[in-house]
Amino acid sequence: MTDRPRTNIGTPTPDELREQVEHTRDELGQTIEALAYKADIKAQAKEKTAAVREQAAEKTAVVADQIRVRARHAVQLVKDTTPDPVLDKACRAARVARANRKPLLVAGASLALLLLLVRRSRGRR
Repeated sequence: MTDRPRTNIGTPTPDELREQVEHTRDELGQTIEALAYKADIKAQAKEKTAAVREQAAEKTAVVADQIRVRARHAVQLVKDTTPDPVLDKACRAARVARANRKPLLVAGASLALLLLLVRRSRGRR
């Protein structure tokens, strides 16, 4: 501990006692911090939530990338296997649909409403 000789064999010097007290205080402080952390359930829950959120974000990014790659592959496969006249007609239909969005949305909503009413009336029978 120190280079100073002991006054009596088995009896620590005052410097050694101070050093032991400091060491014990440090250990006690660390123990108290550990106990306080274990008792702080709210902080532990926040840390766990943040860790889970981070893992979910990472997995979401990986899955999103995989979906993008597969979607590009599927689009390319459709383009490669579909005859040109069919692609031309599909492009024209898409242009017409984009130009007339409101009537298409109204027609779609009307159809959905009609199907809902038919389903409801069948359920009452």
